[in-house]
Amino acid sequence: MSFRHALVVASFFLLIFLIANTGKSASSSSGCLVVANQKEHTLLIVDPESRRELAKISVGVNGHEVAVSPDSRFAYVPIYGNSGVGRPGTDGATIDIIDLQQRKLAATMDLGKPLRPHQPAFGPDGMLYVSAELANAVDIIDPASRKVIAEIPTGQPESHMFVLSKDGRRAYTSNVHAGTVSVVDIANRKLITTIPVAKQVQRISISPDGAHVFTHDQDAPRIAVIDTATNKISNWIDIPDYAYASEPTPDGRFLLAVLPRANKTVVIDLKTLKVAKSFDVPQQPGEVLIRPDAAVAYITCMPAGKIAVLDLRTWQLQPTIDLTPGVDGMAWSAAN
Repeated sequence: MSFRHALVVASFFLLIFLIANTGKSASSSSGCLVVANQKEHTLLIVDPESRRELAKISVGVNGHEVAVSPDSRFAYVPIYGNSGVGRPGTDGATIDIIDLQQRKLAATMDLGKPLRPHQPAFGPDGMLYVSAELANAVDIIDPASRKVIAEIPTGQPESHMFVLSKDGRRAYTSNVHAGTVSVVDIANRKLITTIPVAKQVQRISISPDGAHVFTHDQDAPRIAVIDTATNKISNWIDIPDYAYASEPTPDGRFLLAVLPRANKTVVIDLKTLKVAKSFDVPQQPGEVLIRPDAAVAYITCMPAGKIAVLDLRTWQLQPTIDLTPGVDGMAWSAAN
């Protein structure tokens, strides 16, 4: 074979390799799902591309939600207790810390008192924020020392879930049976105001620009839109059934909301505040996670033990990730 002929052949195979890998990178994202299974008392590490469980680590009773550290080294699972919000049961007082590289429990952090800690989230300051239901507060935890460094009052019971503004200056909590949203000043560690919403609310989300917060009326099929400039409800979004949770797309165009009684996920156009699309998903969808590349949304369906997969580029449902009943809170790890 001449040198020129060999060069042509090599170039051909190089081109095929590049095309194949370009297609692969366009259809996938490096990373994995980290999923709390509250019925099994485990944390699952899941490859979303192969739809395969990579590891299962035992945690306390019960872990509902999970946050992954910015470097994707550790996962943090607050141990809530064996009951639902507002119901009698055990009162959790710890956070389990899982080493995602070694895929094992690294430590259990003692919060010092019963709190029913529920949702964890990292702020832009690198601190870990955790809702502390029994203290009517949001705790600030230093992940380096694994100590609570502050407790910010929400002024309301059952501050179950919260969102942080992009700059980390504000937190907004959904206070379930109080039916309110608390606005918290993170920097000065104080309550700013409480916004009445409904008799009962569940979960909360925030637009990418921080201009609006969304929470979900549990007695009517509607979502409250709160203007963060005025801390007042500016609009209501009518939906086919009551919503439990929502998540906006990173471009701010749409809001994905799960309707557990209807077994549906709806897509709301945030310009018109109307439902633009609707998808049938497995039983009782509960939480939405949008992948960092904004290409895919994952929706946990706890009783079914499945995660629905919605391609946000084509607006098509993909095959489900089949796990075990109890899958609940999710986080994304950039490392496999």
